[in-house]
Amino acid sequence: MLYRSMTELDIESAARLYMEYYNGKENGEWTEQTAYKRIHQVFSREDSYCLALENVGELIAFAMGYFEQYDDCCAYDLIEIVVTGGYQKKGVGTAFMQELEARVKAEGAMLIQLQAVNDEFHEHFYGKLGYKNVSNLVLKTKII
Repeated sequence: MLYRSMTELDIESAARLYMEYYNGKENGEWTEQTAYKRIHQVFSREDSYCLALENVGELIAFAMGYFEQYDDCCAYDLIEIVVTGGYQKKGVGTAFMQELEARVKAEGAMLIQLQAVNDEFHEHFYGKLGYKNVSNLVLKTKII
């Protein structure tokens, strides 16, 4: 398996993995067009950092986010992470996150922040990696 920076050539494959995961596991309604747009938006954002994991030339996982500057630190906002189904629950996601953490730290990030679904699966996965729920922020939304 090979860790490497994502390139623009990976966007189509990443969009397919994204669509397969979210439509298959989370009852999403992603289309080829919306998944491609989502992946392209994060990839092309200023200060983005996107990591790919391939096995024998096939994309099997990716993580996407960007660096965000604050007055006292630089944070990495992890926006998307997908590990294809056949590689889940085998330690691949954990190792992938550890590689991502090392790489964004080397690029100057002091912390990683992310939004995750509030369920047992995500709590377990991120909890074992040392991620904690914050108590000083609340996600606000408004349907318009």
